[in-house]
This record gives sequence, C-alpha cells and structure tokens, in this order.
Amino acid sequence: MPDTSLIDQINDILPQTQCRQCSFQGCKPYAFAIASGTADINQCPPGGNDGIAALASLLGVDPKPLNPQFGQHKAKSVAFIIEQDCIGCIKCIAACPVDAILGAAKQMHTIISSECTGCELCVAPCPVDCIVLIPQTAPIGRSTTQYEFAQHAKQRYEVRSLRKEQEVAEKAERAKQKRAALAKMKLT
Repeated sequence: MPDTSLIDQINDILPQTQCRQCSFQGCKPYAFAIASGTADINQCPPGGNDGIAALASLLGVDPKPLNPQFGQHKAKSVAFIIEQDCIGCIKCIAACPVDAILGAAKQMHTIISSECTGCELCVAPCPVDCIVLIPQTAPIGRSTTQYEFAQHAKQRYEVRSLRKEQEVAEKAERAKQKRAALAKMKLT
C-alpha cells in the first residue's frame, strides 16, 4: 500500500479534470496507481509536459514524453451547450464529474463555464450533439492560478462523489424499507 502522503502529493500535481483519459476513473485513482508503481507518469494529456515534469521531479525520475496512447495535450477548453438544440435529456448532467451543468429533465441545460474542467465527458452521451468545446481564452472562475482552479475542481468532484454515495445508500435504505413493508403486508 503506497504512502497516502505521496498519493496526495501526486494528486495535487494532477490537473483535476477527472477526464479518465489516463485509463483510471479520476485523478486520485491515477495518483494511487502512480504511487503504487502500476501506472506511469506520462498518462495525463491535460497535465501535458509540465505535469509530467512535476511528477518526475516529485518522484525523482526522469521526465518522458506524453504517451500518445492516452491522447494528446490540448489547450484548455470548456464545454458549451448550444441551448436551442438541447432536448433536456440530462445525460450530460449525469456525466459531469464536477456538477458544472445546470438543467432539469426536458428543460434546456447550460454549462457553468467557470466550473467546467474541460474533461469532455459530457460530449459523448449527448444524443443531439449540442455540446461543443471552445477554447478557454480568459482565466476561469474565482481562481487566479491553474493550481487553485485544480484544487477547486477537486473539491467539487469530492462533494459530488460524496453526494452520489449518499444517494446510493439512501436508495438502498428505501428499497429495504419497501421490502420490509411488503413482507409485513404478506404476513397480515
């Protein structure tokens, strides 16, 4: 089991896009894999060469080029919904790892660009192709540095993950209560 301090240090270097391009389910699982030696430092396209160099420095290894198997480094972008084309299917909302999309079923959706990490996970599930990525031309959100934005995105991801876990537990509890009520009705 790798040292949690090392995992946290690696995770702090990662861009917190939660894009899964590295083949892991988010930045923290990738950080764990790097720390445990099961993943290489060059699997994060959003982090690019700067991220690889920072990871190499932290771990005391030589930097290497980004592995093209995981994608290419691109300029930072944010998602944008062409609102007149949106059918309100909510598939993009379910896909967004940082809750940067607002909307309701059968209603138009919109992206909070200051919260969007540019992960692109909302693009594929959209059945009407109304989500496009646009280059980010100005500093994003409340953050003044990329590191601050990454830390803010990490916090949003963690809050969303906790909420999803609670929803699953609450759903399981409701199902348990329904089964108990049905069993009680059958006995009477």
